[in-house]
Amino acid sequence: MLGPVTTGRPTRARSHRHPRSRAIRVLLALVAAAAVLGVAVVAVPMLRPAGPRPLFQMPVTCGETWQLSTYPGHDDYDVDFFPTEGETWGRPVLASYAGTVTVAGINGSLGGRNPENPDGPRGRGGGYWVKIDHGGKWETQYLHMLEPPLVTVGQKVAQGDQIGRLGSTGNSGAPHLHYEQRRGWEKVETHFDGAPSGITTDEREQILRRVSNNCPAVS
Repeated sequence: MLGPVTTGRPTRARSHRHPRSRAIRVLLALVAAAAVLGVAVVAVPMLRPAGPRPLFQMPVTCGETWQLSTYPGHDDYDVDFFPTEGETWGRPVLASYAGTVTVAGINGSLGGRNPENPDGPRGRGGGYWVKIDHGGKWETQYLHMLEPPLVTVGQKVAQGDQIGRLGSTGNSGAPHLHYEQRRGWEKVETHFDGAPSGITTDEREQILRRVSNNCPAVS
């Protein structure tokens, strides 16, 4: 009888998948799915249409007349607030509308300008600043404040609540309030008391005067 016939080729051993490899693949798939879900949670609300524009008020004391200005290179729709009379340093900065504080801290670096040293070194960025979420994808920003904000992240504020004091921290040449209104990811023309401010471009210097109607609610 013939013995077993061979072909001269080595027999290939069966490969067995290691359970650990499968577990790693499952874990990576779960991480990827969680990342996609996280992006969706952030991005999908931003794709929805913005809500109605809140009735924003000027971020300064009721009844005061302020200069609203811009200049070439300032960026479209940005507004700088300067008082038309009285001391500038330390003036109250008020919430333009009710909302929730999302940022309260330092943007960039502070520099060294203050009432005792008004010509001190400039810092970078916005210095002490605050951002408020007003819902419906609307947001306001307040920059260059004198000292740490008077509010904290997560705090609810009402229209007219004081959130800080006017200063010249960050990249600022003189005490003033840099102010912005944003709808979603885009900066838009500021409106106050239901009317557009008129500052829409930084192609030329603009100086306007407006009276604040950021007044306490009448009970």
